Amino acid sequence: MRALISVSDKTGIVEFAKDLESLGWEIVSTGGTYKLLKEEGIKALEISEVTKFPEMFDGRVKTLNPMIHGGILHRRDVSAHVEVAKAHGIVGIDLVCVNLYPFKETIA
Repeated sequence: MRALISVSDKTGIVEFAKDLESLGWEIVSTGGTYKLLKEEGIKALEISEVTKFPEMFDGRVKTLNPMIHGGILHRRDVSAHVEVAKAHGIVGIDLVCVNLYPFKETIA
């Protein structure tokens, strides 16, 4: 099982990720979240390892990639989807943990 974790508010994320890790989940993470998880000793893949593309625009563009969206959206119960995912090296993402960037506070 694979989880994508990308949060602006990191409250409780270390404990959550540790629980996932203890259950055998593979964790993919972005920027500051990835850095925090690594500092806390949690094994995670940096998003660019999956997308083969760097984060850009101050981290605002990082998950907009077929390797991520395909991993989330392909239906594992549809053989054609599974075949396409396999042909393109897309690994399923079973859980997405995100919270929204505080735009209002940022632009104020």
